[in-house]
Amino acid sequence: MSGFFKSSVGRKIAMALSAFFLMFFLIIHLAVNVTSLFSEELFNQLSHFMGTNPLIQFALQPVLIFGVVFHFVMGFVLELKNKKANGVAYVKNNGAANSTWMSRNMIYSGLAILAFIALHFIDFWIPELNHKYVAVLPEVPTRYFHELQEKFIPIWRVAAYVVAFVFLGLHLAHGFTSAFQSMGVTAGRKKALQNFGKIYSVVIPLGFIIIALFHHFNHNH
Repeated sequence: MSGFFKSSVGRKIAMALSAFFLMFFLIIHLAVNVTSLFSEELFNQLSHFMGTNPLIQFALQPVLIFGVVFHFVMGFVLELKNKKANGVAYVKNNGAANSTWMSRNMIYSGLAILAFIALHFIDFWIPELNHKYVAVLPEVPTRYFHELQEKFIPIWRVAAYVVAFVFLGLHLAHGFTSAFQSMGVTAGRKKALQNFGKIYSVVIPLGFIIIALFHHFNHNH
């Protein structure tokens, strides 16, 4: 297994698999959050289920956190390996010849997303841990909707989320097709995958942006 991660192909496959996992999670996460736009009750029910279900909390959540950390660590490793192999000067001078701006700057969009994830953890995950395991407060199944709205009252936080999701879109625009290419499944399907990737990289971030803006302008005073 260690030999797998030492090879260039192995690292790219591992990166692609973690990307698929995180892209699937984004769909689920957006699907749950979208319900907050039209049904406070449904959003509370789904959030309560996900927040109290032992399988999600103690099995899937640790896997998700590991997937996030693994994906970004592996991304930085691949970036350093590529720069070392090609030479930083060569990349700077000739990178634009055969690659897009997004592909050359995945490291920077990744850092922006990592900063956003830290903010997201501070906003939602850490308070949730405090609620359940530190303060040990009673579970109120109807609390989730109002907690979500409160987070999006400050305009600076909404702006931070919007900027972060723009970077996420740029990251996904290249990463979607790249993940399939690393798995060797783009033969004959590259154009279709690129088109689907473009749709995915717009719809997912835009969905989250709409949610943030909606709750900022429609929060209960």
